[in-house]
Amino acid sequence: MGKLFVGLIVLFMLYEIPGLDKNLHATAADLRIAIVTSQDAPPYQELITGAQRYLESRGVKVLWTTHPLHGDAANATAVLDALKKTETTLLLTLGSLATRAIVRDRLALPLIASLVLNTEELAEATDATAVVLEFPLETQLQWLRQLLPRQQRVGVLFNPRENQRVIETAIRVAPALGLTLFPYEVNTPQDLPAALDAVAKRADVLWSVPDQTVLAPETAEHLLTFSFRHRIPFTGLSTAWVKAGALYALDRDYQDIGTQCGELAEKILRGTPARSLPPVAPRLIVYSLNLKTMSHLKLEISANLIDGAQQVFR
Repeated sequence: MGKLFVGLIVLFMLYEIPGLDKNLHATAADLRIAIVTSQDAPPYQELITGAQRYLESRGVKVLWTTHPLHGDAANATAVLDALKKTETTLLLTLGSLATRAIVRDRLALPLIASLVLNTEELAEATDATAVVLEFPLETQLQWLRQLLPRQQRVGVLFNPRENQRVIETAIRVAPALGLTLFPYEVNTPQDLPAALDAVAKRADVLWSVPDQTVLAPETAEHLLTFSFRHRIPFTGLSTAWVKAGALYALDRDYQDIGTQCGELAEKILRGTPARSLPPVAPRLIVYSLNLKTMSHLKLEISANLIDGAQQVFR
């Protein structure tokens, strides 16, 4: 009788303790997360490692399966067929190619998208959230202000079909940081020379936003040559731009993005619908610097900021 009484108390506690979710005490065979990757690259593995370590640290047992597309959309059909034949609890996509394939097929599973620029990829998803790559505009301009405190007139080139709303938001954000934004439209690559001439007359820094028209392979040399010739610092979008001659670029800690994916996954496994979880931006920012460019442009960046860079090109 005593053992029965103790058993009933334990059962009562399991059902009454707030926040305790029986879903997270399922076996690994019950909780399956399928990872669909767009490409094979180090950031992808760093992200996966971050997600797996987080859930392990929380005692959440998961069976992970990985389905690579190897950069080829034609591989999506076989991956989708495999997913439909397995019991999957949650989907994690890495990159736009994988995310588009899953969203387009409308699999009835909760989705966490990562390594996508913004939430536009999820417009047709029914139960999804994301860790996006895009930093908030205020964060981008705060870093510009920190690295270049004397440059207050900010030129930016953009195609309005891609970035009209981004620029409108930046115009509102900039004054609070002591910055004045000078935006110039570039509808085709042929518009670039005239736009750069306008930047040279009014701005003392050229800030970049992701834009397929402005930041294209055929425009890279033109932008970097302009920066060197006019001694106007140009901010890149990646370490590759900085290596080529841009002054600096912000980047992400991909393992921590994986941790953020793990945090969202834990909430979904506890029963929270993915669609009710707001997408989040990277919370850890790293950056690279080109000191040769800094010297040519006659700029000064504090030793602390140089020491804090993830990568420095000399």
